[in-house]
Amino acid sequence: MAILEQTVDATYEKMLEKLRGVVPNFELRIKADLVQKINRVKAERNAVILGHNYMEPALFHTVPDHVGDSLELCRVATRTTADTIVFCGVQFMAETAKILNPEKTVLIPSDEAGCSLAESITASDVRSLRDAFPGVPIICYINTYADVKAECDACCTSSNAAAVVESFDADSVIFLPDEYLASNVAKETGKRILFPEQCKSGHGENGRLGQADAHDQTIIGWHGKCEVHERFTVEDVQNVRKQFPEVLVLAHPECSPEVVGVSDFSGSTSALIRRVRESDAEQYLLLTECCMGDNIAAENPEKDMLRLCSVRCPHMNQITLEDTLASLEQGRYEVTVPEDILLRARRSIDRMLAVQ
Repeated sequence: MAILEQTVDATYEKMLEKLRGVVPNFELRIKADLVQKINRVKAERNAVILGHNYMEPALFHTVPDHVGDSLELCRVATRTTADTIVFCGVQFMAETAKILNPEKTVLIPSDEAGCSLAESITASDVRSLRDAFPGVPIICYINTYADVKAECDACCTSSNAAAVVESFDADSVIFLPDEYLASNVAKETGKRILFPEQCKSGHGENGRLGQADAHDQTIIGWHGKCEVHERFTVEDVQNVRKQFPEVLVLAHPECSPEVVGVSDFSGSTSALIRRVRESDAEQYLLLTECCMGDNIAAENPEKDMLRLCSVRCPHMNQITLEDTLASLEQGRYEVTVPEDILLRARRSIDRMLAVQ
């Protein structure tokens, strides 16, 4: 039966089959009506819904046409033929979809869905870094706003950050804004990590890297952090291993290098999902946003997911089924990017997409 022909009861039963034990039954009953309405309006408006892996389960497993991490959804956005894109994610993600589809209408269900990382750096900061380190390539994490991307040489996601760094074949690169991701990428690529204040003394005039640094393979980082991933600690992992010695610990690379160091695997949200799907470990511990843990548990009901995670991203939590429906019905909140910023940010994103 086509989803638009299903009754609300049939939609509820389908949600219950997937989300039993993950979302309370009474909540699924209420949300089934919203899911039915969203899918109807989506078809009427020739819209496509993109859902990030951090969306809450009742949304993630129902209305998106495509789900994934930032890189996957960027690639999807370049291929869609829909007139309208509804991005169930945070502001910088919706901006990226708009940059890749300037002729389409891009909506985000909440205008309060920000990001602590994106807020940690400005376009002015990037220009100052370029002045201080002339000729050094600047790479920005996708968790940045469009005006920051416009000032950088390339964008990256957690899944291709190391590959983007290596694509420049440069002795030194600037990597913004996540301090922990930069440190983890430095380790992966065999570079050392420095921060701008460490380069201002004994490293050349006006903070420029001196000739001695040209052989040091340096990543210059920035002091931004994800307010979710910075909360996980080495002690958390040690305490879980005491109780579950065989647990497979999976960490997002926005966690600290110390936490990544005591984990068994680190990767993007999509890489974490694949690892759980393909592994036969007895128990799993995910060090990332907790709704993603719920989504993985729903996809793998036969596997034992330890529920240490109680850290919900307050920004992703702004995206609800109710607001998604209102966004489709009322055309809110439309994402716009000034043309001059859009064109320059597009070059940064295109370089990211060109890296396999």
